[in-house]
Amino acid sequence: MAPLPPGIRFIGSFSRDQWYRAFIFILTFLLYASFHLSRKPISIVKGELHRYCATLHEGQVQFNSWNQKASGAPHRQPADNETDCSWAPFDQDNYQQLLGALDYSFLCAYAIGMYLSGIIGERLPIRYYLTFGMLASGAFTALFGLGYFYNIHSLGFYVVTQVVNGLVQTTGWPSVVTCLGNWFGKGRRGLIMGVWNSHTSVGNILGSLIAGYWVSTCWGLSFIVPGAIVAAMGIVCFLFLIEHPKDIACSSSLAAPKGCENGTHRFRLQKQVFTDDKSKPLVSRTSLRCLAEDPELQCLLLPEGKHPVHQSHVVVLPADGGGSMAAISFTGALRIPGVVEFSLCLLFAKSVSYTFLCWLPLYITNVDHLDARQAGELSTLFDVGGIFGGILAGVISDRLEKRASTCGLMLLLAAPTLYTFSTISKMGLEATVAMLLLSGALVSGPYALITTAVSADLGTHKSLKGNSHALATVTAIIDGTGSVGAALGPLLAGLLSPSGWNNVFYMLMFADACALLFLIRLIHKELSCPGSAAGDQVLFKEH
Repeated sequence: MAPLPPGIRFIGSFSRDQWYRAFIFILTFLLYASFHLSRKPISIVKGELHRYCATLHEGQVQFNSWNQKASGAPHRQPADNETDCSWAPFDQDNYQQLLGALDYSFLCAYAIGMYLSGIIGERLPIRYYLTFGMLASGAFTALFGLGYFYNIHSLGFYVVTQVVNGLVQTTGWPSVVTCLGNWFGKGRRGLIMGVWNSHTSVGNILGSLIAGYWVSTCWGLSFIVPGAIVAAMGIVCFLFLIEHPKDIACSSSLAAPKGCENGTHRFRLQKQVFTDDKSKPLVSRTSLRCLAEDPELQCLLLPEGKHPVHQSHVVVLPADGGGSMAAISFTGALRIPGVVEFSLCLLFAKSVSYTFLCWLPLYITNVDHLDARQAGELSTLFDVGGIFGGILAGVISDRLEKRASTCGLMLLLAAPTLYTFSTISKMGLEATVAMLLLSGALVSGPYALITTAVSADLGTHKSLKGNSHALATVTAIIDGTGSVGAALGPLLAGLLSPSGWNNVFYMLMFADACALLFLIRLIHKELSCPGSAAGDQVLFKEH
């Protein structure tokens, strides 16, 4: 018999469960990357909606951009007393406030809708809910671009389009996080979700490149093409997304521990779990459960010198996986330890991240004197840094088992880095490149960790007693609160930038300090009680 080819041996080395899990990982990654791909064009097109042209001899006008508008495209000639070649209504002196209103309308609608989205998402099939959101988001993203082809100059049209788009995009985050949480247990959750959360940066990079390709010639396509991509991914979602591993008889954890039947039974300890050599009980909980969906509850991680539980002390009960439990209420989710603190921290951390998302290309245009396409391409370096920052935060938090402390350290380093960025970026392109990478890593790291691993930890907190319906609501509360900051940050940047970009950076540094402040109690708890992370997975001695 001939030996199997190496490629076939490689494929056969993975189990059916592992292949399905990898498929869901990649699919949810691409689905949410497409959401971010559709959010990026507005920041790229800002430099084209309001741009300056130089008045030459004999009243001729020369544009600063590399390319002229496509032949026959709508074009506004400057007035006699203007050297501005902008797209009305963004041709006014208050154009920064008007452009900020576009960001604010989207993000404010997104923040409000997020609180409702998680509650609705728990009560509807994830696949249908997410598919609807992606198709609707693709339609309204493309609708914004149609304003170019139909020569629409109404501010209300663009604001309403942004508001509706913000509402329908709230279907995305709770859905993909819940789906991923269903498929992956808590083992190495920080690393897994750190890598997975790079979809944010990947989507931003692709969105910048796609929008930048057409921004100087036909900016309407900068919206229509991303909109078509989101809608196409919505169809892929409908055809292929598997909401829960039990739907195809797969296990729901990375590795089922001994003594915990995989998806069939759950075990309840009826007596003390273990004793030391002097027969003194160390665990007071007589109903500690070892769930197949939560292999890290440490029911089998016995300290050295302790005796394992006797078989007669274990009662096998039918597994429900939380499926028969009612969905958690909004106030019930707020009572989970850590939800309020991390939500408020994310409010300020996300305001910093989204200020960069919305205003960085325009800042680069003003400071480094680049056109819209060049600024859009250069701004992708911030997202490249964000990829490494998210993965690094996940690895460190997994290794230390301290989510809050990891976020706090990166926030502490981010504030002086932002100040350095505001100073050095004016010294040349090389300095801007270096600071974009570093700032991206430190700003995006805490944001990525809180919205993924921390949210999943809290959504599967032991106080929920295995209720799998809580994850979407907890995720929506945390990300919804963060989205309030995401709306306020770009709005304040639009109001402060006319007085100087330094004031914008001072605002961002203040936001980082506030984010760190809300984590102080959790950081103190982690440092004083090693092992108590966001999931609160510790065993306490009896008092």
